[in-house]
Amino acid sequence: MVKSSFLSRLSRADWFGPLLAVLITVAIIRTFSPNFLSAFNIQTLLLAIAVNVLIAFSQMIIIAIGQMNLSVGAIGGLSAIAFAGMIEVWGVPAPYAAIAALLAGVACGVLNGVLISVTGISAFVITLATLSIYKGINLGITHAQPFYGVPESVKALGTAALIGPVPMLILPTLIAAAALWFLLARLPAGRFILAVGGNEHAASLSGISVRKVVILAHAISGLLAACAGILLVARLQIGQPSIGDDWLILSFAAPVIGGAVLAGGHVSVAATSLGVVIVALITQALVLFSIDPFLVQVVLGSLILAAVGINRLRQVRLASGRA
Repeated sequence: MVKSSFLSRLSRADWFGPLLAVLITVAIIRTFSPNFLSAFNIQTLLLAIAVNVLIAFSQMIIIAIGQMNLSVGAIGGLSAIAFAGMIEVWGVPAPYAAIAALLAGVACGVLNGVLISVTGISAFVITLATLSIYKGINLGITHAQPFYGVPESVKALGTAALIGPVPMLILPTLIAAAALWFLLARLPAGRFILAVGGNEHAASLSGISVRKVVILAHAISGLLAACAGILLVARLQIGQPSIGDDWLILSFAAPVIGGAVLAGGHVSVAATSLGVVIVALITQALVLFSIDPFLVQVVLGSLILAAVGINRLRQVRLASGRA
């Protein structure tokens, strides 16, 4: 009886379904490709996951308040260019350039939040506009040309191993995941974010400043996107103006696969991370089996539709169960 109750609770956990999908996917790929779990492939997977988890988190925190941020990639790209550009053009030491780039990401996020909360215009419209603004600044700074002057210390960060095949780049991601979990699960600010996403009017009536919460969520989103951009510079060893151009679908796919409610009020750090792992595994499998990589977009779209459908069925069942 106790065991049955435990399994029932486990199956209802947001991360259980994605974890099961990860294990099944690994088993299937391993069957057809015995070298799949080689040290090199594991390192390649973890390098992709290290950056993509931060991208997913930057959207997840906005989904938590029931909004969306279309400018995630533009913020990450602008921060990446700011980081590499300050080093190459002005000779700023890498640590100071990284701090400045992170602050630039926060500033972009704060601007998004202020515009949304002050004007009352949809986050979709505001972030669509700022996407164009931030991307335009990016191209204006670079003239669509990359910055090549990335120092050896930054390049070393992109290739260094933490232990075995585990890359050093995974460390900032683990810290961000732990901090986000602590924020959402233990701190009042995290509870306010989820409360605003669950019911903005009720949150306002209970004394929560919706405006401050929206600005805070967008600031965190900008910070995480900037961090992803900086890590991508270290990984690519170049300040590429196109960084962030392909982030949008991934940023939505992973949280949705992880059971995030697009209307807001419910997200999961662990399940979102596993959603990124699922996408990375499928992408790696397409490469291993020599399948057209452009099908990745088709797969991501299909995964989003399937995840939204499953979440909708779960909500209907829970509603009918309460009735």
